Amino acid sequence: MMKIVGISGTVIGAKPAVLVEQILKATKAADPTIEIELIDLRQYELEFCDGRPVAHYNADTQHVIKTVESADSCLIATPIFQASLTGVLKNLFDLLPVTALREKVVGLAATGGTYQHFLVVENQMKPIISYFKGYVAPEFVYAHRDHFNEHNEVIDKDVQDRIEGLGTQLVQMTKALRKAQVK
Repeated sequence: MMKIVGISGTVIGAKPAVLVEQILKATKAADPTIEIELIDLRQYELEFCDGRPVAHYNADTQHVIKTVESADSCLIATPIFQASLTGVLKNLFDLLPVTALREKVVGLAATGGTYQHFLVVENQMKPIISYFKGYVAPEFVYAHRDHFNEHNEVIDKDVQDRIEGLGTQLVQMTKALRKAQVK
């Protein structure tokens, strides 16, 4: 069975988790047999990376690392603060073993307060995934605060279409990669 893990990379705000949940639903719609799991970092007490072996971190930190490692593919979302990804997400990247995303498809999503902050996905997040030797899905989702209503629901049709597109792309690319790895 294929497993896709979504990560909402913030400890404040709900919009990134909303995007991850909707994209994970789109993956399920593309293939109901896949297993999905959401890691909402608001619900975990991740310790700061200091170079210890994984076994020496707290249970939450170990759980998040093991969940990411067990995934066939990942979806990572962050709000954009100060023209960058969040510190908690950067800390998670620092905690992950360099092999955690190797040869896995990784989808990216972000939220922000300006229309130019989508560039953080291009200029910061994609290079990080490349460092881990993951395969970045070409489609990504960026949503401005105007794309949500007061209940944090996505109301923009273009963003909804990109959510569906990324969900389908994650499934298709992961299946194709798994098939190629078997040969």
